[in-house]
Amino acid sequence: MSLTLVLCLLLGGVFAWLLLFYKSPPVDPAWALSGSAEIPAGAVTVRFTGTSTLLFSDGETRWMVDGWFSRPGPFELLFGKIAPDLAAIGRGLAANEVTNLDAVFPVHSHYDHAMDAPEVALRTGAVLMGSESTANIGRGWGLPESQIQVVADRASFQLGEFVITPIVSRHFEFPDPELRERALADPLITAPLVPPVSAFDYKLGVPYVLHVSHPRGSWLIVGSAGYLEGALEGFEADTVLLGVGGLGSQTDAYRESFWRETVGRVKPSRIIPIHYDSLTAPAEGPFRGPVNAEAFLAGGLENTRLFLQRKQAENPGLRFNTLPRFDEVVLFE
Repeated sequence: MSLTLVLCLLLGGVFAWLLLFYKSPPVDPAWALSGSAEIPAGAVTVRFTGTSTLLFSDGETRWMVDGWFSRPGPFELLFGKIAPDLAAIGRGLAANEVTNLDAVFPVHSHYDHAMDAPEVALRTGAVLMGSESTANIGRGWGLPESQIQVVADRASFQLGEFVITPIVSRHFEFPDPELRERALADPLITAPLVPPVSAFDYKLGVPYVLHVSHPRGSWLIVGSAGYLEGALEGFEADTVLLGVGGLGSQTDAYRESFWRETVGRVKPSRIIPIHYDSLTAPAEGPFRGPVNAEAFLAGGLENTRLFLQRKQAENPGLRFNTLPRFDEVVLFE
């Protein structure tokens, strides 16, 4: 066997290990919930697809966070261009039993939050809500202006009995300086974005935390493990859906500050981790952690799990749960 062939095989093995093999999710299996066997009339429910895609309903009004079902592979993300996967969107909506929605709200404009949202809006009649950057993703996909609504910081709006307050925050700060520059610098999408485009063309836009109140309860959706000091002062929530992707790759001080400025501010009784799963694994089947390449860029999975378990031990009255994929779970009876 020639040296060239040996080197090619070795490089192929390295690339396969980096891009095709997944880590375990950084959450405690003991936290897992099952779908609710019965849904009481008027209950607020949630369905979770993965990352930060969440469907909320009270039996009258249904709205979705992100609505992201496409899962471009590592090679597409690194070397190619991406676009919404129409078949995957159809499967995702069917798995969530969605035919109509009142709104879809990407918490920021990166591809893993906002790329599919315009197609979700077209198929369900939803209004696409978010920043001007998210609006330009909708315009580039041909979504009519009548289905686009740009929101303002702390300007609450009502969907049925849901009162939603978008609060400007910060995205998770990637430790890798090159990735941080490409993903977070120059954050605005200033013209209609027409895919296929590079994953990095889905710029950050404006990152929001969503505070939601309903007669049945209140909750906070933190879609990224970032924070803005003092942004949540004065807000309270019964439950926090807490984005923890990449949290373990940061310093102990960062993790403590993130906890203080999210959970510590709103004083919930329950934590539901989100955005901990792979961005490239199919949006069906069991949840997987990131591929090895993702883990190098924003990993620290064991640190994330240990941090959350320590917070559980430090706060014995605070429940930790993780949601099943697609199954409806009663959030508030």
